[in-house]
Amino acid sequence: MKRHLLSTLALSLAAAFGTAHAADAPVSGIDTQYIDNSVRPQDDFFVHLNGKWLATAEIPADKSSWGSFAKLREDTLPQLHGIIEELGKQKGLQGDEQKIAGLYASYMDEAKLDQLGIKPLAGELARVNAIKDKKALPALIAHLAKSGVPTPYAVYVSQDARESTRYAAYMAQSGLGLPDRDYYLKKDDAKLADALAKYELHIAKILALAGSKDAAAQAKHIVALETALAEAQWTKVENRDPVKRYNKTDIAKLADVAPGYDWKAALAAAGIGNKTGYVIVSQPSYLQGFVKAVNDTDLATWQAYFTWQVLRDASPYLSKPFADAHFAFYGTVLTGVTEQPVRWKRGVGVVEGAIGEGLGKLYVAKYFPADRKERMQHLVENLLVAYKQSIDTLDWMSPETKKEAQAKLAKFTPKIGYPDKWRDYSTLKISQDDLVGNLRRAAEFDHARNIAKLGKPIDRTEWGMTPQTVNAYYRSTANEIVFPAAILQPPFFDAKADDAVNYGGIGAVIGHEISHGFDDSGSQSDGDGNLRNWWTDQDRANFKAKTDALVKQYDGYSPLPGYNVNGRLTLGENIADNSGLAIAYKAYRISLNGKPAPVIDNLTGEQRLYMGWSQVWRSKMREAQQIVQVKTDPHSPGQFRSNGTLVNQPGFYEAFGVKEGDKMYVKPEERVIIW
Repeated sequence: MKRHLLSTLALSLAAAFGTAHAADAPVSGIDTQYIDNSVRPQDDFFVHLNGKWLATAEIPADKSSWGSFAKLREDTLPQLHGIIEELGKQKGLQGDEQKIAGLYASYMDEAKLDQLGIKPLAGELARVNAIKDKKALPALIAHLAKSGVPTPYAVYVSQDARESTRYAAYMAQSGLGLPDRDYYLKKDDAKLADALAKYELHIAKILALAGSKDAAAQAKHIVALETALAEAQWTKVENRDPVKRYNKTDIAKLADVAPGYDWKAALAAAGIGNKTGYVIVSQPSYLQGFVKAVNDTDLATWQAYFTWQVLRDASPYLSKPFADAHFAFYGTVLTGVTEQPVRWKRGVGVVEGAIGEGLGKLYVAKYFPADRKERMQHLVENLLVAYKQSIDTLDWMSPETKKEAQAKLAKFTPKIGYPDKWRDYSTLKISQDDLVGNLRRAAEFDHARNIAKLGKPIDRTEWGMTPQTVNAYYRSTANEIVFPAAILQPPFFDAKADDAVNYGGIGAVIGHEISHGFDDSGSQSDGDGNLRNWWTDQDRANFKAKTDALVKQYDGYSPLPGYNVNGRLTLGENIADNSGLAIAYKAYRISLNGKPAPVIDNLTGEQRLYMGWSQVWRSKMREAQQIVQVKTDPHSPGQFRSNGTLVNQPGFYEAFGVKEGDKMYVKPEERVIIW
């Protein structure tokens, strides 16, 4: 029975990848041109495979980083641009096509924006300046949030993490203008302190452009207010704990959690009203800190803060002085980028942000072959089978917990390429000569669509990414894995290449997303998407011992002097990388059905698989952006996603003869092998 299962899986995997016929010359899919043979693969695999690229590639002036992901995104942009440009040449457009063409045209009309100056914000700024006391803050915050302006707390609707068959209202911390609380609080970090000082200058500059006569003093007060909010905020590591974040609270009792603020009025103004009797508070202590900031801060400073937030949100879409100042800080100071992307690229981004699925529908029709979705569906099914087999072989998990893990795996929902049901934008009004208004209405459209979910059945067809996104994701409350169309291209998936590189690329991506259902966070939810402990105490302890070792491993990596990877922040992604590649390797070995893989370019199949993995993470990053990543990104830097994962893979040691004394060598008992 087992032999029949493996044989069937092998045939299915070969069909899914489209293995070359015997008469065809197989292609490795590996960029051998970048191999640096002066560095042994056993000592630094990332540099060995990518060394010549690392030595010669320049990060484009309009990018904060460059590599495989960025290159594929850059290749997709002209396709999207071509679609939009074609629409712009047509007359009598209707529906989504009219909205896409109109929004893009409103962004590209720089002369109109320069003529308008700050006039498009006159109504919003007047509203902020008109409030007479702090009792008006709940209504003002709700109004601004609906139009997409950052506010000190966020109200939104999502699946109830403990009752995933219904939607619930959530409240979370927000409202900072810098990437992370550390930028405000780490006074001993010279680079972060410098960014904070320049942030204050930037605020003053924008306020002065908007006509403030006391911009410097206002900026100083705004930074002090944001610092108070930062002090109250939870760290990104704390926010990774789904149980700690789940604080179900009756709306009537919110005043007990954070007294001194009209929470009932705040939720009513946000559109929640009587649609639900409770809200899930993500960070209760933050709400208390926010109320303290309300009490400790004078009304004039709050007005200056919200004026700044309105301006910060809109600056890229106003006249040239505002847009240039915004880029000078958020582009150059924070990420090291020296040139703005050309305007058409930014225009495509504006369309994607507002009418992403509308554009995605056109992208899929033109650039995503129907057979690619079918092949991907086969691949996902096969990786799930490989995962199922892997769970059965775990030596650290009891039969009781394995049964629960298999039940969860069986309930995974894969989504491939694009949604089965496209978003309806019919109520969104777009005008060709009103960019700021268009973006405000688009934000209000999204907010209304989100809030309207309360009380309705769960929409299982909804996607959290557009088809043209070069990425993938797992969502625990839906127990779904999602692979947009744009990622199904080289170097992730190469239809012309031999199977091995695809297992190291898209196969490992599939395994990665499956593994998120079993990482330190996802493993706390069951197959129905509900937070529930389905582990025995001993199995959870065994799992924690392994994940603690992974934290220690990644804590030791440093992409910049003085800045180490945060092993706790990146733990979920590191688990997924390590487990996903292990599952992809097992699936590849199954696909060979006991036969040796073809040798191509003097490389075995197993070697090409690991090379396929490492070339996906080929990347370079500017120093300022690297700091942002270390502070905010749950993913490790590319070189550590490559090497940090490989040192835990027994197959890697076999494929490249890694032995004691080699720099990539880790003792077998110290390798972290989880799923």
